[in-house]
Amino acid sequence: MNSLYDISCFAAGVAGNIFALALFFSPVPTFKRVVKAKSTERFDGLPYLLSLLNCCICLWYGLPWVSDGGRTLVATVNGTGALFQLAYISLFVFYADSRTTRLRILGLLMLEVLVFALTAHASIAFFDQPARQLFVGCVSMASLISMFASPLAVMGLVIRTECVEFMPFYLSLSTFLMSASFAMYGLLLRDFFIYLPNVIGVILGAMQLLLYAYYSRKWKAGGESSAPLLA
Repeated sequence: MNSLYDISCFAAGVAGNIFALALFFSPVPTFKRVVKAKSTERFDGLPYLLSLLNCCICLWYGLPWVSDGGRTLVATVNGTGALFQLAYISLFVFYADSRTTRLRILGLLMLEVLVFALTAHASIAFFDQPARQLFVGCVSMASLISMFASPLAVMGLVIRTECVEFMPFYLSLSTFLMSASFAMYGLLLRDFFIYLPNVIGVILGAMQLLLYAYYSRKWKAGGESSAPLLA
């Protein structure tokens, strides 16, 4: 029975890692366009900076000296995500259209490093277990919820324009499946800081899919417009 439980936990975590990869790869078409144009055009680098900070905080939560026993599959997915975001940020800085934009992104990146370093230091210096896991868990949960809530503006745009152009189907599907996998992983581990934000992610992902199903027919009937600016 214990073995079945371990296998179930591992399977849910691995599934979450696989679906997360689809999310990490989703900006690739955007950066293919950036590299081809040798310009960031009107793209915004802030989402990649926020994703990097989120991945770093969640990676820290998954490490054994923070979470009791460690959360290996949380650490692996967020470590991978951090590398992807660093690659995207590096390309953004390299192809930035102006020195001002480049300096702004680098300045925000340094600020993120400082915020993460302070969070990590505070968790080690001022907290022992289980208070350390509670502190970092609260920070990571707030970060995750803010990331999952970020598509709300896009959902509002879809409702206003009755157009799904700016809400790619596979991105919404990957978000839903990843959240569902990690919600199950968190429930099996009885880890509130993992399952709560991912349950919210499941709800928001399902809402995106329902909106896509409802408005995609109208959008296709009205004729497709140009490719979305942001992936």
